[in-house]
Amino acid sequence: MSAIEGARARARREISTAIKEEARRGLAAEGPTKLSLRAVARELGMASSALYRYFPSRDDLLTALITDAYDAMGGAAEGALAAAPREDPAARWVAVCAAVREWALAHPHEFALVHGTPVPGYAAPQTTSAAGSRVPLALLALALDAHADALLAPPSWDPLPRDVRAEAEQLAEEYAPGLPAPVMAAVVAAWAQLVGLVSFEVFGQYTGVVTARDEFFAHAVGRLGADIGLASTRGGVPEE
Repeated sequence: MSAIEGARARARREISTAIKEEARRGLAAEGPTKLSLRAVARELGMASSALYRYFPSRDDLLTALITDAYDAMGGAAEGALAAAPREDPAARWVAVCAAVREWALAHPHEFALVHGTPVPGYAAPQTTSAAGSRVPLALLALALDAHADALLAPPSWDPLPRDVRAEAEQLAEEYAPGLPAPVMAAVVAAWAQLVGLVSFEVFGQYTGVVTARDEFFAHAVGRLGADIGLASTRGGVPEE
């Protein structure tokens, strides 16, 4: 790449970043339904026609924001997975779930963009799938490590209904080869419940109900880990 091409690519990245940062400010102020390319261009002092060269439509900008949010949340989960001790799967599980929660509380509007009310008239394209899979894949990687290290007790999800087992086996074959079907089903359920726990806190549903939120979250996700069968080196098996 020539110096001129490199400078152009760098300038394009910088302008794209500035557009997305301004769009995030708009999300925080007015929500995704009011996101407007013209408004973003006006705030940046750009002509609308210039902004369209970076994001041809509102949906293209939304897709970029959604992908960035998924990537950031997934990166937080993967970082916690790498940092937590592999020999204690139960504690590692809590650490990964806590990283998702911490990111969401620090970026509530971005969390709402990916796990809140769908934006009317917008359908996320398939290109967001890879970024959106990072958190569940981190959870599956943790379960696979525990299984390989013989630190996975029989999950409370066994036995499974026939149709659920067939679907879990198919998912395991595609995303976590070697993971037992009951564990696969338990991880999928835990992922959904993790999003629910975080959503309740981000969207203010605990107000007047739960005040010891750190402790409540750690206990709740610890129970999810126990349902999966993740062992703790503190006690050898998940605590009852």
